[in-house]
Amino acid sequence: MELNTLKLVKEDWLATLTLNRPEKMNALSEELQLEMQKVLDDLEEDMDIRVVIINGEGRCFSAGFDITGTGSGEAPDVQQWRAGVKRENATWFRIWRSRLPFIAAVHSHCLGGACELSMVCDITIAADDAQFGEPEIQFQSAPPFPIMPWVLGMKKTKELLLTGDRIGAEEAERIGLVNRVVPRDRLMDEARAFARKMAMIPPPAMHLNKTGINRGYDIRGFQSTIDYGAEIFAMILSSDSQEKRDFEKIAAEKGLREAFKWRDAKFAG
Repeated sequence: MELNTLKLVKEDWLATLTLNRPEKMNALSEELQLEMQKVLDDLEEDMDIRVVIINGEGRCFSAGFDITGTGSGEAPDVQQWRAGVKRENATWFRIWRSRLPFIAAVHSHCLGGACELSMVCDITIAADDAQFGEPEIQFQSAPPFPIMPWVLGMKKTKELLLTGDRIGAEEAERIGLVNRVVPRDRLMDEARAFARKMAMIPPPAMHLNKTGINRGYDIRGFQSTIDYGAEIFAMILSSDSQEKRDFEKIAAEKGLREAFKWRDAKFAG
C-alpha cells in the first residue's frame, strides 16, 4: 500500500504506524485520515499482527487537525462540518472497535484531534516532554470526538474543555489521561516493551476483553455521546462570534502562525 502521510512497519506480531507529516507537525489532514482508515482496515485482517503502536515523526506526536485555509474562501456550512466530523470520527471508531490493542507513544505536542487519538488508544505512554490539550476551543471550536469525559472525571474535563488549557505529561499521568511517563529517549523502547507484554495474551482473550470493556461503555451511552458531541462540534463551527471573526481575519491576512500568536497572547495571563 502506497502511503503519503503515514509510515507503516510490520515486525512479526507488531505494527508501528507513524504519523508522517513532520513539516506540518503531523497535522491530521483529510488525506491522512483516509489513509489511516485503509491501514487500520488492513491491520484488522492481518492475523499475524497482535499489537499496534501509533507514534509521530519529527518534532511532535501531532499538533491536531489540519486547519490550513482557515479564514480564506467561503466558510463551510453545517452540513459540510457534519460530513467532515463523520469522516474524522470514523477513523477513531476503527481503533475503538478493533480486535487489536493500540498503544499511543506520545512526545511533545499532542493537541486537539491528536489528544483524542491518544485517548481512544487503549494505552498511552507519554514522553516527559509531552503536552496535551484541546486549545482549539479558544478560537471557537470543540472536540469532534468527545471522549475526554469518559477518560477523566467531570471537574477536570470541564477545566480542560471549557478553557482550552494545556497540561504537561506529569499532570496528564496524575489525572489518568496517560498510563505512564518515560524519558523522551526511552519512549519507543518502553512502548515496545509494553507491546510485547500485550502480545503474549492469547488473541481471543485480548479481543474479547477489549470488546467487553468498550461495549460496557457503549451500553452506558458512549456511542450516543460521541454522536451528540459531533453535532455540537458542527453547530459551534457554524456559529458566529467576534472572537471567531478576529481569528479568521488575522489568519486570512497574516497566516495561521500569527493567528495562533494572537490567540495565545490573549490567554497568556
